[in-house]
Amino acid sequence: MTTSTRGAAKVPAVLVLEDGRTFRGRAYGAVGETFGEAVFSTGMTGYQETLTDPSYDRQIVVATAPQIGNTGWNDEDDESSRIWVSGYVVRDPARVPSNWRAKRSLDDELIAQGVVGISGIDTRALTRHLRERGSMRAGIFSGTELNSASEAELLERVQAQPRMKGLSLYEEVATKEAYVVPAVGEKKFTVAAIDLGIKGMTPHRMAERGIEVHVLPATATPEDIYAVAPDGVFFSNGPGDPATADGPVALMTAVLERRTPLFGICFGNQILGRALGFGTYKLKYGHRGINQPVQDRTTGKVEVTAHNHGFAVDAPLDKVSDTEFGRAEVSHVCLNDNVVEGLQLLDQPAFSVQYHPEAAAGPHDAAYLFDRFVSLMEGQRA
Repeated sequence: MTTSTRGAAKVPAVLVLEDGRTFRGRAYGAVGETFGEAVFSTGMTGYQETLTDPSYDRQIVVATAPQIGNTGWNDEDDESSRIWVSGYVVRDPARVPSNWRAKRSLDDELIAQGVVGISGIDTRALTRHLRERGSMRAGIFSGTELNSASEAELLERVQAQPRMKGLSLYEEVATKEAYVVPAVGEKKFTVAAIDLGIKGMTPHRMAERGIEVHVLPATATPEDIYAVAPDGVFFSNGPGDPATADGPVALMTAVLERRTPLFGICFGNQILGRALGFGTYKLKYGHRGINQPVQDRTTGKVEVTAHNHGFAVDAPLDKVSDTEFGRAEVSHVCLNDNVVEGLQLLDQPAFSVQYHPEAAAGPHDAAYLFDRFVSLMEGQRA
């Protein structure tokens, strides 16, 4: 339940974590209550892309950068049709946005979309708590929702919420109808992209390379995919626990059986891992931000990359694995914690990465991965 008010900055608010830790501050955005998994993002810029990323569905995002909202909100940088985060936590919201593209303030947009947030809390202490204890269920309460219940009652409501592990969310955020993103310039290839929570910049990056992208719902069938006569198939990012995604795993298996060039990002990497017979697991606090170091093990190059994932693939780093579809190996690894950040098949054209090479928001170090996908399709056509 939310109510919109321009005087939210003066309204008391509280963030309640499932382990009983509380942080008191002021309402930011809409006033009311919201629930989700509390996670932190280390990006110093790109909050608009973060908030509109469907992979943040059912999550309360904590911004580790101390001041948020400086560049306001524009009409160009949305990664989807709406804000997906359940709640937003900031330390020091900008009083006045200053950017030539800004159309309104971040606070205004949060209010307009009914997103409950909190400001004025010690986000460094909160981030440290989540690093030590792990991401956990949380609630933000302000206005009548805060005044009408005791702290014990608020904690009870938080603890009644479902955990992220075991949640199936990709169908909740995916498109219901297929649509086409045309190639920029001369059309060279056709790609069927399975929307599990796709970001808008991803098909745009492919279109820049002469690819006509047919974005299909998460419920697409193999017949739907091959009806567009694709040169390649793409599986997108998305929210929730990959262990619940049996439908996408079966769909990817059908693509692998036909040896069609395949590329996956984030959730798509986890789907490929499962299709190859690997397990997945939940990270303690995940990787979220635009400054994560990853090594491409095929070249040795270290990239600074954009991440948003709370789950990872459990695959061996020290050997090539035999799978139903030939040999597979870990192609990319996070240098902070050795988490698997990419997979590739050695005997057919398929690969995936756990992070976001579309660079929205984020560095462009990994843009070459779209060119690698193009090379696979060129090789298959030849």
